[in-house]
Amino acid sequence: MIIIFMLEIINFFENISSVQRSAILIFGITFFWSIELIIPLFKFNYKKFRHAIPNFFFTATTIIVNFSLAFLLLFSADWVTNNDFGLLNLFEIPIIIKVFLGVFLLDLIGAYLPHYVQHKINFLWKIHLVHHSDHNVDTTTANRHHPFESLIRFIFTLLGVIVLGTSIGIVFLYQSISLILSQFNHANIKLPSSIDKILSFVIVSPNMHKVHHHYVLPYTDSNYGNIFSIWDRFFGTHMSLEPKEIIYGVDTFFDKKENQKINSLLYRPFDKLKSNSNK
Repeated sequence: MIIIFMLEIINFFENISSVQRSAILIFGITFFWSIELIIPLFKFNYKKFRHAIPNFFFTATTIIVNFSLAFLLLFSADWVTNNDFGLLNLFEIPIIIKVFLGVFLLDLIGAYLPHYVQHKINFLWKIHLVHHSDHNVDTTTANRHHPFESLIRFIFTLLGVIVLGTSIGIVFLYQSISLILSQFNHANIKLPSSIDKILSFVIVSPNMHKVHHHYVLPYTDSNYGNIFSIWDRFFGTHMSLEPKEIIYGVDTFFDKKENQKINSLLYRPFDKLKSNSNK
């Protein structure tokens, strides 16, 4: 029964349309945006929709980048599957384990690694600043990525497909889970601390990820994970901080007005970093 259910899931994602993928994104934003109104972690003094405008713009550019390059994922996934190429195709393993390992390892290669690298290389960090320069982190922040960052993350995901040998069904399943988890852990929602802590031992919980958005080091360079929290614990990049102590933004670009302007954010990779302690 479980095997049949898993096969049905993979079959669904192998044939998922662009409309259905977009519906998952819209549903996630709508759901978590609504929950934020009921149990907010922080009571921001902002106009919610106005704040979301640049975030929605970068969500749109993320969609354009990923959808326009999706044919490369399809081609690569089909090739590795047809040629039994990649780590997951070295041995005959049950479909359940193969799907789990596919999602689990794509989270490492396609999310954790590019995130870590962007914090360590100066030019890539300036690209990633677009995401970190949101002073009111909520679920719309999840896809606030410069188009260059969307391209970088896509390249790492493509690399993961080739190295692991994942089918397109596993790839689209991973991307859908990654999308929802990112919307969840960025959402401005207050969970009971005990529940959030329990969740953080398996997945990246809201409180865990909010630490990453604190405006100064060493917290900025921690908690890189997106789906599974194990990567931060394994690589020693996990840190904790009480939510009440978190201040959103980045000390190198702490101009709240500029960080809401789309043109300024698009140009951000080419700005000169100010001299301070962060990067």
